[in-house]
Amino acid sequence: MLLNSRPVVYFFMRKTIAVLFFLLPLISFSQTDVLILQKNDRNIKTYAPGQPIIFETVYQQWFDGTLTDLRNDSVFINGIPFHYNEIKTMRVERTKLNYSADGTLMIIAGVGVLALNTVNGLYRKDKAGTWFSTTGWITSGALIVGGILLKKARIRTFPLGKKYGLHYLELRSYKPPHTDHPPADTH
Repeated sequence: MLLNSRPVVYFFMRKTIAVLFFLLPLISFSQTDVLILQKNDRNIKTYAPGQPIIFETVYQQWFDGTLTDLRNDSVFINGIPFHYNEIKTMRVERTKLNYSADGTLMIIAGVGVLALNTVNGLYRKDKAGTWFSTTGWITSGALIVGGILLKKARIRTFPLGKKYGLHYLELRSYKPPHTDHPPADTH
């Protein structure tokens, strides 16, 4: 059977797909709440469900894991809920560079420069005081200190308070109905 020289199935398929595209946003939840770490009202990091998070609570306990959900001012880490006001310190781990391995390599290179100067001094049978030149000391010291600083730069800690703030931004369009608990039986 043909309709306007096209099969009827094609005509109804186009209409069905168009209706699905218009109805899909009504039944789907496209946005979730987000948690924003700010420094002097500038965003440092934004957290959404599915991202790794590390924080310390006001009870001096550190938690790290995957942010599984954000709902009703609560942060769910691996399914465990916390109110976002219970968070005392946020920790951000940098992952773009391999800070730990690169820092270790720099420390090894600095020690290697010192070892190379020592081996060269022994090979040339120089006096022990002349094994190391000023440039050797500066190079090895810069490599060792740079490696230590690079290893420490992998993790940044943000204590919440005057300088840093944590804000809960509610973006969900669907809000579950609030259920009041019935009063307790007084008999």
